[in-house]
Amino acid sequence: MKLGILSCSKKCYSTRRLVEAAKQRGHSVKVLDTLKFAIDLAEGAPDLYFNQKRLSVYDAVLPRIGASITYFGTAVVRQFEQMDVFCGNSSAGISNSRDKLRSLQILSRHRIGIPKTTFVRDKRDVLPAIERVGGAPVIIKLIEGTQGIGVLLAESIKSAEAIIELLQSQKQNVLVQKFVSESKGRDIRAFVVGDQVVGAMRRVAQGQEFRSNVHRGGKTEVVELDESYKQTAVRASQIMGLHVAGVDMLESNDGPQVMEVNSSPGLEGIETCTQMDIAGSIIDYIAAQVDFPEIDVRQRLTVSRGYGVAEIFIPEGSSFVDKTIAESKLRESDINVLTLYRNATVIPNPRADRTLEPSDRLLCFGKLESMKEMVPKKIRSCRSPKVQRIEGSEIANVATTMETIKTNK
Repeated sequence: MKLGILSCSKKCYSTRRLVEAAKQRGHSVKVLDTLKFAIDLAEGAPDLYFNQKRLSVYDAVLPRIGASITYFGTAVVRQFEQMDVFCGNSSAGISNSRDKLRSLQILSRHRIGIPKTTFVRDKRDVLPAIERVGGAPVIIKLIEGTQGIGVLLAESIKSAEAIIELLQSQKQNVLVQKFVSESKGRDIRAFVVGDQVVGAMRRVAQGQEFRSNVHRGGKTEVVELDESYKQTAVRASQIMGLHVAGVDMLESNDGPQVMEVNSSPGLEGIETCTQMDIAGSIIDYIAAQVDFPEIDVRQRLTVSRGYGVAEIFIPEGSSFVDKTIAESKLRESDINVLTLYRNATVIPNPRADRTLEPSDRLLCFGKLESMKEMVPKKIRSCRSPKVQRIEGSEIANVATTMETIKTNK
């Protein structure tokens, strides 16, 4: 495999470890400074130049895009995607993860545990917003920030008002978030590669500091995650469209609550703490994907008029309850069930004899008109539709399956 690592810093720990792990496995690897690319566009011929020369052919690239160059960096990754080069993380996934509000909006829709959060602009909305998240103390966060920068703890409502007013006067967008007191200055960093957690650590804030980031002096300890934390971390990274991610979670009384999904997680802290070869796990995963790359479904579906992907909710009292997938006759209606979601369990390619239960959610590919007809009119017209078109990173996991179905039609 010929691998390119997109990084502006050859000497940083993470980049060096990834290069080392790739060479140990016999791969050809080169660090490519993200800012040295030029993006060329012509009909049917997307291309890249690096250091004023046409870029040679790569099998895969692993983006390590810094927050300060997100726009240009994701444009470079997107160009590699258009050239059918496998990318360790998608451009959409990186963009989603960098915006704290956008990422929480996506996770909230998919029933991932998150701290109560609100976003306001009008001064009159500040006090009601603080009350809705549980009152003071509250966490105030800049929408864009890394390594704990731009995260503040307001002990009282007055101090929260003052902080928000100051930040807004500086044209900063801020989130107001519930302070999960039971976490006691601790959080979990789960390192996800593909569909599994390859390492996890607990970060503990020191002294009067409430932020547990290692860059803020936080101490680390190895932690063995239970299944609910593992499933939450993997689902969060997949929903965001990321193959490699650091998922930060609080240990709340209600279970795991995701604070952030990091698309360029550092390796030094997790490897030092766990003594595990995390870099090697990343390289092994990418090598396994090179010959079986994911497909941009949004573009491929444009040739299938009337067909698409939708998530179908099975409510209590539905005629589908207690029927098997075969008995539901979905296939006869030109609808293929790709994945069944039941509570926190994900069942890919469910068997035809699988019995449907209330509150099941079916991720389907098929005729959109048929899927709309499955929903009663009173449900179809409500505020939260029970058949939803799926777009972007949310369907990254079913892309290849859908392509196979289309080929066989």
